[in-house]
Amino acid sequence: MRIEAMFTGIITDIGTIADQNDGSFQISASYPAADIAIGASIACDGVCLTVTKIGARAEGCLFSVDVSNETRSKTTVGQWKPGRRINLERALALGDEMGGHVVTGHVDGVARIIDCQDDDVSRRFSFEVPEHLAIYIAPKGSVALDGTSLTVNEVSGGRFGVNVIPHTLTATTWGAKSAGENVNLEVDVFARYVARMMEFRN
Repeated sequence: MRIEAMFTGIITDIGTIADQNDGSFQISASYPAADIAIGASIACDGVCLTVTKIGARAEGCLFSVDVSNETRSKTTVGQWKPGRRINLERALALGDEMGGHVVTGHVDGVARIIDCQDDDVSRRFSFEVPEHLAIYIAPKGSVALDGTSLTVNEVSGGRFGVNVIPHTLTATTWGAKSAGENVNLEVDVFARYVARMMEFRN
């Protein structure tokens, strides 16, 4: 039986797209090459991808991943170019702390940043999402945006907001994001199951 990889939305590294070739990407990271096996799962901006090659670098590793057309159609991967920085999280191992929320790495769609404002020491982001995904987003619920576990502040129709704290701004790519950018969205897996149950009840 194959066990799916699981993540928490707690980013552990910022990688850089080093090269791309058709459906393959090479990503540089600070993870030690010896710690990553071929076939390992790594969430790259929230997208669960499989390591196909791994090589050591002076300060970390260079790993390769293949991306299908299906993944490109539902995520921001089609916008990845050499030099782009992306959030990375390795799959949970047995006994690891569940620091964020349950994240599968199966991106549901793309959200667009429509506003970004400083809010005291934090930064407040507002997003617009497709209508078919908005029903899964609730105030004080969880979402994964570019792989980062965040808590929803408010929801209004197809729009919602989150606050990003200073640590997250510096430990992820969120400190460089601005209005107009697209990000990968994975809704809370439990919200998906609840909505499915409600369909049967109705």
